[in-house]
Amino acid sequence: MKIVALGTSLTSRGGWPEMLEKALSACLQETVTVKTVALAGSTSDWALGQIDRVTAEKPDIVLVEFYANDAAINRWMSVSASRSNIAAILDGLHAGAPHARIVVMAMNPVSGLRGWMRPFLSSYIDAHREEAESRGMGFVDFRSAWEALPEADRDRAIPDGLHPRPEKAGEVMTPILVRHLAENGCKPGKTTP
Repeated sequence: MKIVALGTSLTSRGGWPEMLEKALSACLQETVTVKTVALAGSTSDWALGQIDRVTAEKPDIVLVEFYANDAAINRWMSVSASRSNIAAILDGLHAGAPHARIVVMAMNPVSGLRGWMRPFLSSYIDAHREEAESRGMGFVDFRSAWEALPEADRDRAIPDGLHPRPEKAGEVMTPILVRHLAENGCKPGKTTP
């Protein structure tokens, strides 16, 4: 199974793709590879130019996250522009890899200065979720798992308010992704991490 993770720094230095590869391989008892096509600081504008790169990998699954930088006030991207971009990205991925399962993700809460710079963040997430769901594609929201952590633990896990420590991102996100992606559950004798 091949997975391509398309995203921002939350993917490129997130830590979770490597943990997902190991955990899903163990769960399914088959080789799973996770390739990242991600760039720190990128927006959905950048992602539009990566569709061919992603589909050339012939992925079975594509994981997508681009709302966070789109929502930053210094990027000057409206919710409607972000929505148009994610719609074009999802349509392009589906056209280029029609058999791939495409899943849009909402990553983690954003706080402090980085949260202040994204005052309408939830509107961007909602737009991306709506575009995924209107196409019958998956949507995974990790925010409630992060918010379930005690506040002090969450602050330590996301020290700059935006980027989780890689090991903590893997710990929080991997079990959720494995449950979502292993539709028929783990093979006998294996458990979800």
